[in-house]
Amino acid sequence: MTDIRSFAEVEAGSDTDRLAEVRDSVKRRLRHTGCDIAIFGDVVAANQALYLHVVPSSESSATADTYALESQKLELPQYFGPAFSEALLGTALAATAPAVDTESRASYLVETLRPARDKLQTLMRSPPDGMADTMQASLHEAYANTCLILGEQSGRLEDIEEAVQAYLAALEVHTCERLPLGWAATQNNLGNALRTLGQREEGTARLEEAVAAYRAALEVHTRERLPLGWAATQNNLGNALSTLGEREEGTARLEEAVAAYRAALEVHTRERLPLDWGMTQNNLGNALRVLGEREEGMARLEEAVAAFRAALELYARERLPLCWAMTQNNLGNALKTLGEREKGTARLEDAVAAYRAALEVRTRERLPLDWGMTQNNLGNALRALGEREEGMTRLEEALSAYDDALKVLRSDSAPAYHQVTTCNRQAVAELIQSRCGANVLGDSL
Repeated sequence: MTDIRSFAEVEAGSDTDRLAEVRDSVKRRLRHTGCDIAIFGDVVAANQALYLHVVPSSESSATADTYALESQKLELPQYFGPAFSEALLGTALAATAPAVDTESRASYLVETLRPARDKLQTLMRSPPDGMADTMQASLHEAYANTCLILGEQSGRLEDIEEAVQAYLAALEVHTCERLPLGWAATQNNLGNALRTLGQREEGTARLEEAVAAYRAALEVHTRERLPLGWAATQNNLGNALSTLGEREEGTARLEEAVAAYRAALEVHTRERLPLDWGMTQNNLGNALRVLGEREEGMARLEEAVAAFRAALELYARERLPLCWAMTQNNLGNALKTLGEREKGTARLEDAVAAYRAALEVRTRERLPLDWGMTQNNLGNALRALGEREEGMTRLEEALSAYDDALKVLRSDSAPAYHQVTTCNRQAVAELIQSRCGANVLGDSL
């Protein structure tokens, strides 16, 4: 049953700084009530449009490592009918995505969002006569939000491409001069969509665009003016820089990512925002791990392990299973690299245990892309163990893990991941063949 509560009445007015204050106040109230979202509105003058603001209790996603921000004021005419109600429904549902931490909630969200998205698409293509351009931009924004959430939940690149185009269409109307906070939040969310595409595609073009979008948002989302938005966008910028750093030589981008995460942690403190602190610690751990892989010594890798374990202190499996599983996967990555640099197999065994723990939550049915990536990571750890042990058991387990991964990391939907996993499978297959002479190379999936 939906629990609807009235918090308070706030002073009317569209002053940007005033609305930012109201939004932060609403978010603080949400954290104390346990509600998922709040909606507040303002009217500049009588007989004019109504502006609704949908504020989530948390902007960090339980299935991802980014923060979505309230994109803009949802502009509605004074008397709006069923068509515009879909815009409100889509915006509100998309805002609840951070609260999705179980399979049943995720399934409900997707099933409810799809029809709302389809109706929004119809309304966008055939808007009512005389609709103001700002209202059309609001529809584009609501459509983009629903497409992005659907794409993240389903793994469909087409949905995320649709989100990018809709955000760009909204930005043509909601300019920085006209609506600075909304423009900055849309730039942030555009960055999220571009980064998601960039992760799944080869090359760096989309990731560079994501970095540019986040940096544009930070021109408005300053720490002094909007500290929570500033910290969220710093975190997201760190994610894009970290992914770029993984694909480029050197460590410059990775160092920038670490700096962005540490900046976010100045606001995302454990005492004030424990879950946001945990998310940013997890992301910092990822950047430190990649830096550690490129540097000599163990210091960065040990820092990464410490960051992941810190995040897991807050991510109890019973409370936040998807966050817990994500961090277990990332902890496994750091432990695997440490294990490869140490003698013995203890760290590698720990890595395998972390990956298998993650797979208890990251199922193929619920999170196919995450399941596939963790299967690939598990294969890497098993292969490293197999290289140090006699016999074929570990290597055969690694081959099986890669085969499972390739069932979902396909060349048409996740080409970058597909290529990496195919190369990993080839390497372990050649190792098995060299040990026993069997033909296990197979055909590329």
